[in-house]
Amino acid sequence: MERPPPELEDDLVSTLLEDEALLFVQELIRIDTVNTGVLATIGDGETRAAQYVQERLAEAGIASELVESRPGRGSLIARIPGRDRDAGALLVHAHLDVVPVDEKDWTHPPFGADIEDGFLYGRGAVDMKNYAGTILAVARHFAREGIVPRRDLVFAFLADEESGGVWGAGWLVENRPDLFAGVTEALSEVGGFSVPLAADPGDARRAYLVATSEKGVAWATLSARGHAAHGSRPTADNAVVRLAQAVAAVGAHRFPVVRTPALQRFLDVFGEARGLAFTDESLAADLESLGFVSSLVGATTRNTATPTVLAAGDKTNIIPAEASARLDIRILPGEDDALRSGLREVVGDGIEIREGRWWSATEAPVDAPIIGILQDAISHDDPDGVVVPYLLPASTDNKHFARLGIHGYGFVPLRVPRDFDVFAQFHAADERVPVDALHFSARVTERILRTA
Repeated sequence: MERPPPELEDDLVSTLLEDEALLFVQELIRIDTVNTGVLATIGDGETRAAQYVQERLAEAGIASELVESRPGRGSLIARIPGRDRDAGALLVHAHLDVVPVDEKDWTHPPFGADIEDGFLYGRGAVDMKNYAGTILAVARHFAREGIVPRRDLVFAFLADEESGGVWGAGWLVENRPDLFAGVTEALSEVGGFSVPLAADPGDARRAYLVATSEKGVAWATLSARGHAAHGSRPTADNAVVRLAQAVAAVGAHRFPVVRTPALQRFLDVFGEARGLAFTDESLAADLESLGFVSSLVGATTRNTATPTVLAAGDKTNIIPAEASARLDIRILPGEDDALRSGLREVVGDGIEIREGRWWSATEAPVDAPIIGILQDAISHDDPDGVVVPYLLPASTDNKHFARLGIHGYGFVPLRVPRDFDVFAQFHAADERVPVDALHFSARVTERILRTA
């Protein structure tokens, strides 16, 4: 039988890659891997998802290792050798767990992976079984077509990211660092999705955000103490009152703007495209003009400390001896000490600050060669697309791999309509992604991993 013409053969190869990526994303969504954050309520979904990936890789002749940090909490690692043995390996990772769902808020079954009107619905459609299915399809594509990437590729399908990665990436870094030997850079969430570059709706140019930095994540508890007393006899050292004053002060405080390299690069590119100055005086208003992009980037301009939990007495007629409040803290790169001292000044005297979990920010170079690789891959499908560094205000498993000296970048390529806010799909009801965006993701990811 004659082979089809080269151009038709290329189309058939691309179609198979796209079809497999969509199929794998759907089948992974249908595996319930909800991570409640409470060990006693988490089943074996992550291990079952990892086994599914392992079986699909084995079909293509790709060996992998399934590692369980505890029963049911499985992660899977596979390595594909590259041509350049002197180049640092590239880690490509996706987490298999998802956040809980409230089914009554969904119009489609959250684990049904239904397709309607060109959208794939389901928990994990963007966070982040879409990427897990895509990189699985790319790995099989390389094996099927005999493609050898430039550098070693380490594929990691991970447990527990949605609860901090303690039993997934964090556990592997602590207990199996050998699996990441020679890795210098990593690709994962949250970035790669397109946003409008120009203000004019008639200007179709897109920016594809790449997270070169991530804010650190920390928890702290504020405590005030006083004398317990009867509610009928007010005291001058009422712990509830002093804590409330401190919490109000934290809630009202705005830490100073810090122009990190990632933020500055974003402002430079969008400022030129939209004619915005982004001066310190106009920064808030200029960012607001970016529409839904402003909520993502606005949170990256400064450190934040947000009161989230209050606790004090449990009887109305008793003034308690102690009151406490928990804070969710997000830290810019290199700002740990500045945040600590600033928070101490804001809450004032007589308030104890007790630190809990504390993960510092990560920061990767905004001018690394891999940024050019991402741009080249995007340009092949979207000639006017521009890859733009930004600072992610949230946190991913890259924070764990940074402990091994690995520079992490967030880039899951998705070309979406101008008004589609990908970031708003994270943890949302009716989480969905355009099917043609998944096809785009498969093509662009294949180019990235082949040439990176």
